[in-house]
Amino acid sequence: MPIHRHHVASGYVVSRPINVWIPAGMEDQPLPVIYMHDGQNLFDPALRADGEVWAVDRAIEQLRVEHHWSGAIVVGIWCTDQRWREYAPQQPFAALRATRGWTQIVERMGGEPVSDSYLAFLVEEVKPFIDTHYRTLPDAANTFLMGSSMGGLISLYGVCRYPDLFAGAGCLSTHWPAGGNILVDELAALLPPPGRHRFYFDYGTVGLDAEYEPFQQRMDQHLIRAGYRFGHDWLTRRFPGAAHNEAAWRARVADVIAFLVMGYVTGG
Repeated sequence: MPIHRHHVASGYVVSRPINVWIPAGMEDQPLPVIYMHDGQNLFDPALRADGEVWAVDRAIEQLRVEHHWSGAIVVGIWCTDQRWREYAPQQPFAALRATRGWTQIVERMGGEPVSDSYLAFLVEEVKPFIDTHYRTLPDAANTFLMGSSMGGLISLYGVCRYPDLFAGAGCLSTHWPAGGNILVDELAALLPPPGRHRFYFDYGTVGLDAEYEPFQQRMDQHLIRAGYRFGHDWLTRRFPGAAHNEAAWRARVADVIAFLVMGYVTGG
């Protein structure tokens, strides 16, 4: 199916394109929606210098065949040069202000976090636009967030901030070192009660991903203490040899969607 591109104006952040993909033959069928960050990296190899994309469309079509599933609409929200600021969880990052590294964090991001504004853009401007122009299942049980690296952080934070709008977050190669243990603990404190949401986490062992394991293990312990059940409403996976790039995420995105949206534990 062709990718539909829209330009969504915003009163919260810089206006930007969004890409919308619908499974073949399902234009008139109400479907769940996955909102994904770094939207220009999902479908079209021509939008990236290395030609590597997630190929989410192929992953969903594969799942449709394998599981006799209707599929899901994917909304890819493009990032901007304010990516770090928009994806850094704003409330948890506030706890870092008292640390000696705060000045360096702000300098690296190019300013203080503005993710609350980014999420307002998503829930007050993008989602209503999508629900108006496409056949969606707009309830929380059929609405999901997904992203990688900093996109993993904002996906988790989005569900924590709007637990009545999103049923779960797919967080691939979550960039915990952006705020370290403080960030992990602050995000864990915002988790909604278990039972109505699913969270998927993973990490590789090469490049940036090699730094993630201790932080992810710390989050896993928070999830256990909060009552989340592994394999039911939470899943964490380690991928030896996997790096921090689109090719690695493409290799596992079908399994992420299967767990997050369909509730299936697949792959390994």
